[in-house]
Amino acid sequence: MGSYAGMVRVTVRSQLNYVDLLQALAENIARLMKFDEDSIFWVGMSTRECVANAICHGNRLDGNKNVDVEFEIHADRLVISVDDAGDGFDPACVPDPRETENLLKSSGRGIFFVKSFMDQVDFLCSPAGGTRLRMTKRTRL
Repeated sequence: MGSYAGMVRVTVRSQLNYVDLLQALAENIARLMKFDEDSIFWVGMSTRECVANAICHGNRLDGNKNVDVEFEIHADRLVISVDDAGDGFDPACVPDPRETENLLKSSGRGIFFVKSFMDQVDFLCSPAGGTRLRMTKRTRL
């Protein structure tokens, strides 16, 4: 794998035009770490989905609020954290998109996809508000 190690932090306003930028950044970091092409795609899509959720659902498209994205680069894994400044939520209350009553809904699949694409996904909800989604993709040594 690549010999990069360290941390990259980016703060953006809650505007959807930043989603493409952060997806591209995630993909480029994964590429530098020598992830295979499928993993690069999944890392990028997972980052895109989490940032879009933070902007739309967490910060409710409030352009005065920020989304913080942190990329922790390790020899054996990439850890991406996405923080919003919203009210927080209970991930256990997110409906399963595979259930019959949810199959035709146009939303609600993002977290399911992220959990499928990444090796580990954790939600940390602050009592003061805001949610941190932390996802890990391990390198294949």
